[in-house]
Amino acid sequence: MSEPYQVTPDGLRLALRLTPRAGRNGLDGLVADAEGRVALQVRVAAPPVAGAANAALLAYLAKALKLRRSDIRIVSGETARLKIVALSGDGAALAARLAAWTEGATLRR
Repeated sequence: MSEPYQVTPDGLRLALRLTPRAGRNGLDGLVADAEGRVALQVRVAAPPVAGAANAALLAYLAKALKLRRSDIRIVSGETARLKIVALSGDGAALAARLAAWTEGATLRR
C-alpha cells in the first residue's frame, strides 16, 4: 500500500479527502481512488461555507499532529473534497507522527 503523504525538502505533503458537516471531527481511515492513490479520509463538523470547513480541518490537523497551525497550509483543493496539505518541518519526523496517528486505520476503496 502506498502512503497518503510525500516527504519534501520543506516537510511533508499530505493527500486527504474531507467530509464537511459531519457529526464530529475525526479520522475515518484511508481511502484509495480508482488509480490506487491513497488519501486520508477526514471529517469535520463545520459546513463548507466561507472557508469554515478548511479552517476546521487545519485546526484539527494541528491538534492531532501536535503542530502549530501556521505550519499547515492547503496547497491545492481549496474548494474541493480532495486536498493536498503541506506540513512544514522535518519530513521524517512528520512522517513518523503521521504513521503513529494513522496506525490501524483501514483502507477503503
